Amino acid sequence: MTQQTTSSPDSRKKNYIGSSLLFFSIFFTATIEGILLFSLFWAPFNIRYKLGQVWCVIMLWCMKVFVGLKYEVEGLENVDPSQAAIIFSNHQSAWETLALRVIMPTQSAVMKRELLYLPLWGWSLLLLKSIVIDKRNARKALKNLVQDGTKYLKEGLYILIFPEGTRSGAREVKAFSIGGAMLAQKSGYPVIPVVHNAGDFWPRYNFFKYPGTIKVKIGKPIQTAGRKASDINAEAESWIRAEMSKFD
Repeated sequence: MTQQTTSSPDSRKKNYIGSSLLFFSIFFTATIEGILLFSLFWAPFNIRYKLGQVWCVIMLWCMKVFVGLKYEVEGLENVDPSQAAIIFSNHQSAWETLALRVIMPTQSAVMKRELLYLPLWGWSLLLLKSIVIDKRNARKALKNLVQDGTKYLKEGLYILIFPEGTRSGAREVKAFSIGGAMLAQKSGYPVIPVVHNAGDFWPRYNFFKYPGTIKVKIGKPIQTAGRKASDINAEAESWIRAEMSKFD
Protein backbone atom coordinates (compact mmCIF):
# COMPACT_ATOMS: atom_id res chain seq x y z
CA MET A 1 0.00 0.00 0.00
CA THR A 2 1.43 3.33 -1.02
CA GLN A 3 1.72 5.67 1.92
CA GLN A 4 -0.54 8.71 1.85
CA THR A 5 0.68 11.70 3.82
CA THR A 6 -0.90 14.96 4.81
CA SER A 7 1.68 16.83 2.74
CA SER A 8 0.94 15.09 -0.60
CA PRO A 9 -2.40 14.88 -2.42
CA ASP A 10 -4.26 11.58 -2.42
CA SER A 11 -4.41 10.40 -6.03
CA ARG A 12 -6.69 7.46 -5.35
CA LYS A 13 -10.12 7.41 -7.00
CA LYS A 14 -12.76 8.81 -4.68
CA ASN A 15 -15.51 6.41 -3.64
CA TYR A 16 -18.36 8.92 -3.33
CA ILE A 17 -21.25 6.47 -3.14
CA GLY A 18 -19.63 3.94 -0.81
CA SER A 19 -18.23 6.57 1.55
CA SER A 20 -21.59 8.35 1.66
CA LEU A 21 -23.47 5.13 2.40
CA LEU A 22 -21.01 4.33 5.19
CA PHE A 23 -21.35 7.82 6.68
CA PHE A 24 -25.12 7.66 6.77
CA SER A 25 -25.13 4.10 8.09
CA ILE A 26 -22.87 5.16 10.98
CA PHE A 27 -24.99 8.21 11.73
CA PHE A 28 -28.31 6.37 11.54
CA THR A 29 -27.38 3.19 13.40
CA ALA A 30 -25.36 5.03 16.08
CA THR A 31 -28.46 7.06 16.90
CA ILE A 32 -30.53 3.91 17.25
CA GLU A 33 -27.81 2.23 19.30
CA GLY A 34 -27.63 5.23 21.62
CA ILE A 35 -31.39 5.15 22.18
CA LEU A 36 -31.30 1.42 22.89
CA LEU A 37 -28.45 1.81 25.35
CA PHE A 38 -30.30 4.51 27.26
CA SER A 39 -33.44 2.41 27.33
CA LEU A 40 -31.36 -0.40 28.88
CA PHE A 41 -29.50 1.76 31.42
CA TRP A 42 -30.89 -0.51 34.14
CA ALA A 43 -29.53 -3.70 32.53
CA PRO A 44 -26.31 -5.42 33.67
CA PHE A 45 -23.10 -4.09 32.13
CA ASN A 46 -22.46 -7.25 30.07
CA ILE A 47 -25.78 -6.78 28.25
CA ARG A 48 -25.10 -3.11 27.53
CA TYR A 49 -21.59 -3.94 26.38
CA LYS A 50 -22.80 -6.71 24.08
CA LEU A 51 -25.25 -4.27 22.49
CA GLY A 52 -22.44 -1.82 21.79
CA GLN A 53 -20.26 -4.61 20.44
CA VAL A 54 -23.01 -5.80 18.08
CA TRP A 55 -23.18 -2.28 16.66
CA CYS A 56 -19.41 -2.37 16.03
CA VAL A 57 -19.79 -5.70 14.21
CA ILE A 58 -22.51 -4.20 12.03
CA MET A 59 -20.29 -1.23 11.22
CA LEU A 60 -17.39 -3.48 10.22
CA TRP A 61 -19.79 -5.34 7.93
CA CYS A 62 -20.95 -2.03 6.40
CA MET A 63 -17.34 -1.05 5.77
CA LYS A 64 -16.77 -4.30 3.91
CA VAL A 65 -19.95 -3.99 1.82
CA PHE A 66 -19.93 -0.26 1.06
CA VAL A 67 -16.21 0.49 0.59
CA GLY A 68 -14.55 -2.93 0.40
CA LEU A 69 -12.63 -2.38 3.64
CA LYS A 70 -11.64 -5.58 5.46
CA TYR A 71 -9.09 -6.47 8.11
CA GLU A 72 -6.86 -9.30 9.27
CA VAL A 73 -5.36 -9.89 12.70
CA GLU A 74 -2.04 -11.42 13.71
CA GLY A 75 -1.06 -12.28 17.26
CA LEU A 76 -4.39 -13.18 18.90
CA GLU A 77 -2.53 -15.92 20.76
CA ASN A 78 -0.99 -13.13 22.85
CA VAL A 79 -4.39 -12.23 24.29
CA ASP A 80 -5.74 -14.04 27.34
CA PRO A 81 -9.38 -12.99 27.94
CA SER A 82 -9.15 -14.23 31.53
CA GLN A 83 -6.22 -11.91 32.33
CA ALA A 84 -7.03 -8.20 32.38
CA ALA A 85 -4.51 -5.99 30.61
CA ILE A 86 -3.94 -2.51 29.22
CA ILE A 87 -4.08 -2.12 25.44
CA PHE A 88 -1.68 0.40 23.90
CA SER A 89 -2.73 1.03 20.29
CA ASN A 90 -1.61 3.55 17.72
CA HIS A 91 -4.36 5.92 16.60
CA GLN A 92 -4.99 6.88 12.98
CA SER A 93 -8.74 6.89 12.43
CA ALA A 94 -12.14 6.07 13.87
CA TRP A 95 -11.77 2.51 12.55
CA GLU A 96 -9.73 1.19 15.48
CA THR A 97 -12.14 2.64 18.04
CA LEU A 98 -14.77 0.30 16.59
CA ALA A 99 -12.68 -2.69 15.50
CA LEU A 100 -10.80 -3.14 18.77
CA ARG A 101 -14.15 -3.52 20.53
CA VAL A 102 -14.63 -6.63 18.40
CA ILE A 103 -11.07 -7.94 18.24
CA MET A 104 -10.09 -7.59 21.90
CA PRO A 105 -11.82 -8.79 25.11
CA THR A 106 -14.40 -6.73 27.02
CA GLN A 107 -12.88 -3.35 27.69
CA SER A 108 -13.17 0.14 29.06
CA ALA A 109 -11.96 2.80 26.65
CA VAL A 110 -10.34 6.09 27.61
CA MET A 111 -12.24 8.98 26.01
CA LYS A 112 -11.77 12.73 25.99
CA ARG A 113 -14.34 14.84 27.78
CA GLU A 114 -15.34 16.65 24.58
CA LEU A 115 -17.10 13.51 23.31
CA LEU A 116 -19.72 14.01 26.01
CA TYR A 117 -20.89 17.06 24.08
CA LEU A 118 -22.31 14.74 21.41
CA PRO A 119 -25.97 14.06 22.27
CA LEU A 120 -26.79 10.36 22.58
CA TRP A 121 -23.54 9.16 20.98
CA GLY A 122 -21.20 10.61 23.55
CA TRP A 123 -23.57 10.11 26.46
CA SER A 124 -24.08 6.43 25.65
CA LEU A 125 -20.35 5.81 26.06
CA LEU A 126 -20.78 6.46 29.77
CA LEU A 127 -22.98 3.36 29.94
CA LEU A 128 -20.03 1.27 28.69
CA LYS A 129 -17.76 2.12 31.63
CA SER A 130 -15.63 4.52 29.61
CA ILE A 131 -12.94 6.51 31.41
CA VAL A 132 -13.48 10.21 30.79
CA ILE A 133 -10.48 12.52 31.00
CA ASP A 134 -10.17 16.29 30.64
CA LYS A 135 -7.02 17.03 28.68
CA ARG A 136 -7.11 20.66 29.85
CA ASN A 137 -6.34 19.49 33.38
CA ALA A 138 -3.46 17.04 33.03
CA ARG A 139 -3.09 16.30 36.75
CA LYS A 140 -6.78 15.52 37.25
CA ALA A 141 -6.87 13.50 34.00
CA LEU A 142 -3.98 11.33 35.18
CA LYS A 143 -5.60 10.83 38.57
CA ASN A 144 -8.90 9.76 36.99
CA LEU A 145 -7.15 7.44 34.57
CA VAL A 146 -5.18 5.65 37.29
CA GLN A 147 -8.10 5.52 39.71
CA ASP A 148 -10.81 4.37 37.29
CA GLY A 149 -8.44 2.25 35.22
CA THR A 150 -7.24 0.28 38.24
CA LYS A 151 -10.83 -0.23 39.37
CA TYR A 152 -11.91 -1.66 36.00
CA LEU A 153 -8.80 -3.80 35.66
CA LYS A 154 -9.63 -5.39 39.02
CA GLU A 155 -13.11 -6.08 37.65
CA GLY A 156 -11.48 -8.06 34.83
CA LEU A 157 -11.87 -5.49 32.06
CA TYR A 158 -9.21 -4.57 29.53
CA ILE A 159 -8.37 -0.86 29.28
CA LEU A 160 -8.03 0.60 25.78
CA ILE A 161 -5.65 3.55 25.55
CA PHE A 162 -4.30 5.50 22.57
CA PRO A 163 -1.03 6.80 24.06
CA GLU A 164 -0.46 9.27 21.22
CA GLY A 165 -3.45 11.21 22.53
CA THR A 166 -4.65 12.18 19.05
CA ARG A 167 -4.86 10.72 15.57
CA SER A 168 -1.67 10.54 13.56
CA GLY A 169 -1.17 10.37 9.81
CA ALA A 170 -0.78 7.14 7.87
CA ARG A 171 2.39 5.28 8.90
CA GLU A 172 3.15 7.92 11.55
CA VAL A 173 3.54 7.30 15.27
CA LYS A 174 3.49 10.29 17.59
CA ALA A 175 5.33 10.39 20.91
CA PHE A 176 3.47 8.58 23.70
CA SER A 177 2.01 10.47 26.64
CA ILE A 178 2.77 9.07 30.09
CA GLY A 179 -0.80 8.42 31.33
CA GLY A 180 -1.23 4.84 30.15
CA ALA A 181 2.21 3.84 31.32
CA MET A 182 1.54 5.41 34.71
CA LEU A 183 -1.60 3.30 35.01
CA ALA A 184 0.49 0.24 34.18
CA GLN A 185 3.14 1.16 36.74
CA LYS A 186 0.62 1.84 39.52
CA SER A 187 -1.60 -1.16 38.83
CA GLY A 188 1.04 -3.70 37.80
CA TYR A 189 -1.15 -5.07 35.01
CA PRO A 190 0.55 -5.99 31.71
CA VAL A 191 0.47 -3.86 28.58
CA ILE A 192 -0.47 -5.42 25.25
CA PRO A 193 0.83 -3.35 22.31
CA VAL A 194 -1.29 -3.21 19.15
CA VAL A 195 -0.34 -1.70 15.81
CA HIS A 196 -2.36 -1.27 12.61
CA ASN A 197 -2.29 0.62 9.33
CA ALA A 198 -5.89 1.85 9.25
CA GLY A 199 -4.69 5.29 8.18
CA ASP A 200 -3.82 3.90 4.75
CA PHE A 201 -7.52 3.26 4.07
CA TRP A 202 -9.35 5.54 6.51
CA PRO A 203 -7.24 8.74 6.55
CA ARG A 204 -7.72 11.07 9.50
CA TYR A 205 -10.08 14.01 8.94
CA ASN A 206 -11.06 12.55 5.56
CA PHE A 207 -14.59 11.76 4.42
CA PHE A 208 -13.42 9.16 1.91
CA LYS A 209 -12.62 5.55 2.80
CA TYR A 210 -10.69 3.24 0.47
CA PRO A 211 -10.91 -0.52 -0.23
CA GLY A 212 -8.25 -2.87 1.04
CA THR A 213 -7.26 -4.94 4.03
CA ILE A 214 -6.21 -3.28 7.26
CA LYS A 215 -3.50 -5.24 9.03
CA VAL A 216 -3.58 -5.49 12.81
CA LYS A 217 -0.74 -6.97 14.83
CA ILE A 218 -0.93 -7.77 18.53
CA GLY A 219 2.33 -8.03 20.44
CA LYS A 220 3.28 -10.13 23.43
CA PRO A 221 2.31 -8.73 26.83
CA ILE A 222 4.80 -6.30 28.33
CA GLN A 223 5.26 -7.02 32.01
CA THR A 224 5.03 -3.89 34.15
CA ALA A 225 5.38 -4.95 37.79
CA GLY A 226 8.22 -3.07 39.47
CA ARG A 227 9.05 -1.03 36.37
CA LYS A 228 9.06 2.72 35.78
CA ALA A 229 6.38 4.27 33.61
CA SER A 230 9.01 5.77 31.30
CA ASP A 231 10.51 2.33 30.65
CA ILE A 232 7.12 0.77 29.98
CA ASN A 233 6.26 3.58 27.56
CA ALA A 234 9.61 3.30 25.77
CA GLU A 235 9.26 -0.45 25.22
CA ALA A 236 5.68 -0.22 23.92
CA GLU A 237 6.41 2.75 21.67
CA SER A 238 9.55 1.12 20.29
CA TRP A 239 7.65 -2.06 19.44
CA ILE A 240 4.83 -0.20 17.71
CA ARG A 241 7.24 1.94 15.69
CA ALA A 242 9.26 -1.13 14.64
CA GLU A 243 6.20 -3.12 13.60
CA MET A 244 4.68 -0.16 11.77
CA SER A 245 7.77 0.03 9.58
CA LYS A 246 7.23 -3.60 8.51
CA PHE A 247 3.83 -3.00 6.88
CA ASP A 248 3.86 -3.18 3.08
